[in-house]
Amino acid sequence: MKLAGYRLRQRDSISCGPTVAVVAAALLDDGYRSRLQTGPGWFGTEQDMVHRLVNRVWPRRLGMTPPGLAAAIADRCGVPCRWRIARGLLPGRVGAGADGLADGLADVLDTVRAGAPVPMLIGHLIPRHWVLIVSVTGERLRCFDPASGELREVTVSAVRQAQLEGLGFGRPFAFVLPIRPGPRCAPQRVEL
Repeated sequence: MKLAGYRLRQRDSISCGPTVAVVAAALLDDGYRSRLQTGPGWFGTEQDMVHRLVNRVWPRRLGMTPPGLAAAIADRCGVPCRWRIARGLLPGRVGAGADGLADGLADVLDTVRAGAPVPMLIGHLIPRHWVLIVSVTGERLRCFDPASGELREVTVSAVRQAQLEGLGFGRPFAFVLPIRPGPRCAPQRVEL
C-alpha cells in the first residue's frame, strides 16, 4: 500500500499515539483508509478526535496509554486489539523472555508478517513515543515514525536488546497487537 502524497505526521508534540492509531486503522481497513483522500484537514481533525475519545480520564498532555491506543484502533476500524508490555527485552539481553518464552517478540513478528501493523511504545527511562511497525523482512523491521512521517528501519535484535537507534528513543515498553484482523486486513507493502 502506498501512502505517498499524504502528510501523515503528528500534529503536535503529544499526538504520536493518536497518529499511530489513525494510521494503523487505515492499514487495517480499506473504508477507513479511503477517508484519507478527503484531504489533509481530515487527518489532523481525526488525530484530535481520537485523542479526545480515549483520554477522558488520562491527561492528554501525558499522551496515550497502551489500553487507550488499543481502544482507539478498535473504535476506528472494528479490529479488536490487545496490548502487552515488552517482556524479556532488556538492554544487552538476548534469549528467552522473563516469562520463559523463547522469544519475547514472536507474537509481534507473527502479527506483522500476517499483514497487520503493530504499534510499539518506546522511550528511555519512561515511555515517551509511539511508532508503528508496518513490515518485517528477515532481521529488519520498518517502522512508521509519526514525528517525521517517515519509515525507519531497525533490527529485530535491536528491539530484543532494547537498543533502538533512529527512532529517538532506545527501549520498547509496550506493544498493541490486532486480534483477528479479518478479511479487511490483507498483507500489504507500505510505502510513505
